Amino acid sequence: MSEVKTERIEQMIDYIMKKCLWQFQSRAWDRRDQNLGVLSKTTQILCGEHVELETPADRCYWVDAVCLAEAYRERLPWLAALSVPEIKDLMQGLHERLDFLTIDGSLNEELTDQMY
Repeated sequence: MSEVKTERIEQMIDYIMKKCLWQFQSRAWDRRDQNLGVLSKTTQILCGEHVELETPADRCYWVDAVCLAEAYRERLPWLAALSVPEIKDLMQGLHERLDFLTIDGSLNEELTDQMY
């Protein structure tokens, strides 16, 4: 991964970690669903694509995605210069990094406790 891409992902992660409560679900599967839902819809918004809003979960993720996309557009001026494939690639890297930080690399044992 290029240094520029890594730096950009870390800027995006920094915003999520400081401003987004949706990352704090109490179980690993909830976090995985939430990360996928919010980030995939954020990607669609940033790329100007149609966003499905058929289920209550879709609508919930969409609200957070709208807020995240607006924040990224406002705070990350370099985002406007990226092409759709570049945005999708960057968002995929962001998703992988967020999953690692909040799920796969987390030391929080409650995430995988079957009794929780």
